[in-house]
Formats: sequence, structure tokens, C-alpha cells
Amino acid sequence: GPVQVLRKSLQRGVALSTGSFLIYEAHKLISGFAEVHASFKVEEVIEQADYLYGSGETEKLYRLLVQHKNSDDAELLWRLARASRDLAQLSSTSAEEKRQLAYEALECAKKALEKNESNFAAHKWYGICLSDVGDFEGIKTKIGNAIVIKEHFQRAIELNPKDATTIHLIGIWCYSFAEMPWYQRKIAATLFATPPTSTFQEALHYFHMAEEADPNFYSKNLLYLGKTYLKLNNKKMALLWLSKAKEYPAHTEEDKQVQKEALELLNSI
Repeated sequence: GPVQVLRKSLQRGVALSTGSFLIYEAHKLISGFAEVHASFKVEEVIEQADYLYGSGETEKLYRLLVQHKNSDDAELLWRLARASRDLAQLSSTSAEEKRQLAYEALECAKKALEKNESNFAAHKWYGICLSDVGDFEGIKTKIGNAIVIKEHFQRAIELNPKDATTIHLIGIWCYSFAEMPWYQRKIAATLFATPPTSTFQEALHYFHMAEEADPNFYSKNLLYLGKTYLKLNNKKMALLWLSKAKEYPAHTEEDKQVQKEALELLNSI
């Protein structure tokens, strides 16, 4: 490693012991060492970030990554987008902070895409963050962004067909367009020559595809399989998936919400 190189060169330098050589060699080494160290540093930060993410340390993770918001590394940037968004989702975060974090997250995801067009996670989080920002900008913007969002999700899946979460998100996209009330459809019709549409059947296809990619990966996918079967009047299958959602071990606030909703739906059938 760089330390051995440093040691060897210093020994060689000391043996020759001509001052100018030592200074030159030290300068060359230190600048080389700094470059090597910088590339290691990104990996170290990512490793630390993934550890914090896995332990659910949302605030710590954000504090770690926000120091690197001017990084050129797409891997760091999409992780910062995700961390900003996770922080915004916490119940302890104020409405004003939620808004600010949503826009920050979108900025980071956009930068990640600029740095690396072929990074699947950058596409995924750009789509997610663009959708979040729509919540602050009203239904027109939300529908207007919808096609762009779906394109980024689809690109993410092309780049990584195994990513169950993105497949799930396309399912959610389809579900919300299938469920869209008439007044929103009217807005969509004014925005697009051919407005985006979908069906519950199409949503179901993506939720199943997500399960196949990674069985039991996410409580919400189980819930939505149940909800979609309900929309399609298939009570038997709805019961099956809603029961799975209800029994899913709750690790996050979202899991608890899912359990609650699954239970309510089961009781209403």
C-alpha cells in the first residue's frame, strides 16, 4: 500500500541523503498519496453510510453525507438524496424542513445523474425525489412530471432488473393512474395530447414482478398486491396478500402503517 511505498522511498532517500532529492521525492509522494487517499475516502464514506443506513441512523447518516454535497461521485450523491428524503419522512421533521429537504434531495439526485447517466440508483432516486417535490407544487406539476418519473424508473430497471423497489414503484405509478379521480383526469387531458393512463391489471403485473425479483422484500408491496386484488374484485387473493402484509414484522414507521391499513382492509372484507 501507499504506506510501504512511503517507507521504502524514505529509506532510499535517507540512504542517498541529498536534501534536494528528499524534498522532491517527498513532494511527489505526498501529492500521490493524497490522490490515492481521496479515492479511498469515497469508499470509506460509502461503507460508513451503508452501515448507518442499515442501522436506521437517519440523522447521523444525513450529517455524514451532507458534508459531501459538492462531491462528483454519483454513488455518494444518490445516497445523500436518499438520506435527505429519509430525514424528511421522519415525524419529528417540521413541515418547512420537509419541504427544504425534498428540494435538496432532488438537487442531489439530479447531480448524481449528471455525474453518471448509467447509475441505476441515480435514476431511481431522481424519479422518487421528483415525485416528492410534486407534493408541494400541486396536481398540475405532479401529473406533468409523471411521464418523466416513469421513464427514470424504467431506465433504472433496464440498468438493474433485480431492483425490486423500483419495480414496485412502477406498480404504484400504475395504481395511482388507474385510481385517478375524474377531475384529475380532466387536468391530465389538458396537459397531454395523450394523457398517461394505466389499469389495476398493469399495476398487479408490476407488484408480482417485484415479488419475483425479491420475495417478501417490502411490506408495502404485499399490501398493494392485496389492495389491487380488491380493486379487481378477487377477494380470495386479496385476503391472502393482506394477511401477509398484516403479519410482516414491523421494523419501520412505514411497516406499522402498513400493518394498520392491512388490518382495516381485512376487517372490511
